[in-house]
Amino acid sequence: MERDERPPSGGAGGGGSTGFLEPPAALPPPPRNGFCQDDLAELDPGTISVPDDRAEQRTCLICGDRATGLHYGIISCEGCKGFFKRSICNKRVYRCSRDKNCVMSRKQRNRCQYCRLLKCLQMGMNRKAIREDGMPGGRNKSIGPVQISEEEIERIMSGQEFEEEANHWSNHGDSDHSSPGNRASESNQPSPGSTMSSSRSVELNGFMAFREQYMGMSVPPHYQYIPHLFNYSAHSPLLPPQARSLDPQSYSLIHQLVSAEDLEPLGTPMLIEDGYAVTQAELFALLCRLADELLFRQIAWIKKLPFFCELSIKDYTCLLSSTWQELILLSSLTVYSKQIFGELADVTAKYSPSDEELHRFSDDGMEVIERLIYLYHKFHQLKVSNEEYACMKAINFLNQDIRGLTSASQLEQLNKRYWYICQDFTEYKYTHQPNRFPDLMMCLPEIRYIAGKMVNVPLEQLPLLFKVVLHSCKTSVSKE
Repeated sequence: MERDERPPSGGAGGGGSTGFLEPPAALPPPPRNGFCQDDLAELDPGTISVPDDRAEQRTCLICGDRATGLHYGIISCEGCKGFFKRSICNKRVYRCSRDKNCVMSRKQRNRCQYCRLLKCLQMGMNRKAIREDGMPGGRNKSIGPVQISEEEIERIMSGQEFEEEANHWSNHGDSDHSSPGNRASESNQPSPGSTMSSSRSVELNGFMAFREQYMGMSVPPHYQYIPHLFNYSAHSPLLPPQARSLDPQSYSLIHQLVSAEDLEPLGTPMLIEDGYAVTQAELFALLCRLADELLFRQIAWIKKLPFFCELSIKDYTCLLSSTWQELILLSSLTVYSKQIFGELADVTAKYSPSDEELHRFSDDGMEVIERLIYLYHKFHQLKVSNEEYACMKAINFLNQDIRGLTSASQLEQLNKRYWYICQDFTEYKYTHQPNRFPDLMMCLPEIRYIAGKMVNVPLEQLPLLFKVVLHSCKTSVSKE
């Protein structure tokens, strides 16, 4: 989908001065990094691009949009290529509310995901050309279009094919799907559209890959007694740990982390008069102000960390530049969730998007919405404590894989320290929840994926994205 470089147009307000926000004449420039960055659409290096002069003459066989190359066996656009890849990698099962014969066009392709995937399969898109790890690049660039039977298409659309594959790998092992030393990839994350059996299988596979970096490392003496997570088996039930006390050093370090946090309510005004209609520009400006306040709190948090003197300012700058979106997202879903999904949700409810905004909403935006809603319910179910939040935040921040670091080995040791501390704390406090620590750690790769994906969402679509997510989450929780 081509980007509209014009700033969002403001809707009609509800009357005079509100004391809430003054609508800006135009959108403020986005930060150079983060969820407001307007990046180019991601291109897979493993697909075959069509030269510009020829691309203008080619149209996508799925929706009729301008084709960009040969993707998974057929000529298609970037949007349909990405949709097909996500649907297969995440084992999505869609439903059609009509007669399974919806019109597919550039403007209408997002209205029915079932019919879009159905047409991808009918036109010959080859799911075997998608890499099993979900990373960019085709698995075999010589693979062309395929013709499959109606019965096989029906098995894929109903999810039966995915369940059979999941049962196959549960019986024969999953060693072929990950290699030693790999981090948890985006394809290993729990998918909101997956079936229960495949979702749990994928979640365990992803966590087992995520923990590979900690296998075989030396364990600090005072942690030797911990019933380590690495002894758990993905194919056997987890045994509840024996009751024990929390190590004094763990308690001290967790207390220092919690003390570094600013847990006071956010100060950005989010109250609004009854009957006032919030414009797109006003809501966007509010989101930017919230992001500014949350970012400022992260900077203040770094200066209070117990290990602040152990790393250079250059490394802290590098870490913050690479992780601030993830830190803001984590805090919004946990310690500030009552305000975000309460007061901010009430503001977004006063915003009414136009038909054009709804029709132009991107595939990346749809995926971000699905994953954010899934992650919100995961955190709501876990009821993450302040101690767990502080540990998760430190573990995510201390990412030794970021480029440009001068003390990567030291960062790795710090990361391991708080990994063990978090495990120690959860096993001590939540004795009857043996899966709790793996569940918490599996949320971190998902947060990283969502934060990275949000930079592909056009700026003018962020107000609608937040409106949908906050409304859906607030409504579902109120029904419980």
